[in-house]
Amino acid sequence: MAAISERHFTVKDIAGVWNLSPVAVRRMFLNEPGVLVIGRRDVSRRKRVYRTLSESVVSRVMDRLANHF
Repeated sequence: MAAISERHFTVKDIAGVWNLSPVAVRRMFLNEPGVLVIGRRDVSRRKRVYRTLSESVVSRVMDRLANHF
């Protein structure tokens, strides 16, 4: 579990830093453990689900991507 003092990012934050679209970032983190999802997943598509990405989760995905290539 992430520490309370750990920094958290929005999808838009990561998309800007990684020069990707927010849609691409959402897909990358869709089933990633540790992503904080705010909102109901079973609501109609009109209701937006917000994702908060902790520093440790972003770091883990970044390391995995770096080792993949």
